[in-house]
Amino acid sequence: MASTMTSSYRRVRDHFEPQDISPEDQRRLRGQLEQIDYAAFISNRELIGQKLGPADMAAFQRLAVAAANARAAWVAEALRLTSVAGPVSAEQAERLAQMRLVFEELSEAYEAMRRMVERGYLSLNGASG
Repeated sequence: MASTMTSSYRRVRDHFEPQDISPEDQRRLRGQLEQIDYAAFISNRELIGQKLGPADMAAFQRLAVAAANARAAWVAEALRLTSVAGPVSAEQAERLAQMRLVFEELSEAYEAMRRMVERGYLSLNGASG
């Protein structure tokens, strides 16, 4: 089973891969799988395009700045909590966990939007190509 590591989680691909089939059946299966992949591509491109419209560099920068601010706030809070003597309370740890979650969600949204452009699901205004 193959897996892909992203910035914060592992995504597992669990595709059946037959080993003992004839070359003709392999070609037929590859063709069917290409049709499936193309249907997913078209669906993603159309639906994401409708929902998000074209992206621009300003949108990427806004997400990047938001993620950077969230990361800085999370780490600053951790440093503040550990700068005083004594254990971190459960409430403080929960707040810290929520701050990390905000950072992780913003980072994942940035990466998802980047993948959308990379895969052709989302057009990038002002992109030179």
